[in-house]
Amino acid sequence: MVILFQSKADDPEKWRQAFAAALPEADLRIGADSVSDVREVDYAVAWKPPKGLLKQYPNLKAILSLGAGVDHLASDPDLPTDVPVVRLIDPGLTWGMTEYVLWAVLGHHRRTREYRQLQAEHRWERLEVPLGPSRRVGVMGLGELGADAARALAAMRFEVAGWSNRRKEIDGIESFAGQDELGKFLARTEVLVNLLPLTEQTTGLLNRHTLGALPKGACLVNVARGGHLVEADLLELLGTGQIAEATLDVFAEEPLPASHPFWDHPRITITPHEAAVTPPETAAATIAENIRKMERGAAPSPIVDFSKGY
Repeated sequence: MVILFQSKADDPEKWRQAFAAALPEADLRIGADSVSDVREVDYAVAWKPPKGLLKQYPNLKAILSLGAGVDHLASDPDLPTDVPVVRLIDPGLTWGMTEYVLWAVLGHHRRTREYRQLQAEHRWERLEVPLGPSRRVGVMGLGELGADAARALAAMRFEVAGWSNRRKEIDGIESFAGQDELGKFLARTEVLVNLLPLTEQTTGLLNRHTLGALPKGACLVNVARGGHLVEADLLELLGTGQIAEATLDVFAEEPLPASHPFWDHPRITITPHEAAVTPPETAAATIAENIRKMERGAAPSPIVDFSKGY
């Protein structure tokens, strides 16, 4: 069994060790240059592969994404249409994302940015902070990552609601669904967390109209994709005070250009797309389990439906 590992964003040796432990029977090839005969590749494990690369392997049984999102594959016009693409649902990835969301939401809730400014000014001043049950947090996207984050926020006693394309039933979470209920969801949300998949329908969804429907002084946490956010609209709304502050982990262009106005904005916190980095030690085991399923003739999970975008 030959597996092509294609990612320039990951340490290949860590993945080699992880696959050696999780799937010792596999012959792992790091990068396309390590494959002399394209016919021998059975599986491709990939993150942002060069466009057109994966169509070169005629005997692929599956393409397994190294991340929860698959927009990096969907953007390839030559992606094989007869090969199943499998999203990564991994506990380590989920834990990392939930930790980040808790950190960001608590930071906005406890007014961390303002206290840092007071410290810089050597000012001893208490700011009013409501208790968690009085803070309304909204999570856009209630898939594996969004649902886990929403549960964790509810466990912190925040008043949590979620919005998704289809209604989801999650204990302790008020559920909104579809375009008809988006306005209601936004109107009650003081801290908005975006964990939607990036699709044609969700590209640019975080714009002046949706962010303008939040209560004045709301906060934004974007940990999904940079393509969701109209960056100029966010800057405009920060200027008017409609958005009080934002924590951004993803951007339209990455790395974020040094000249980008986000860097110097006093009410934007930037992290370098690190909210949920795929951990080899857990993800290799998850991927190995799916490969073993396919070797037994069973279907992997979850298979991407590109008509939905996820």
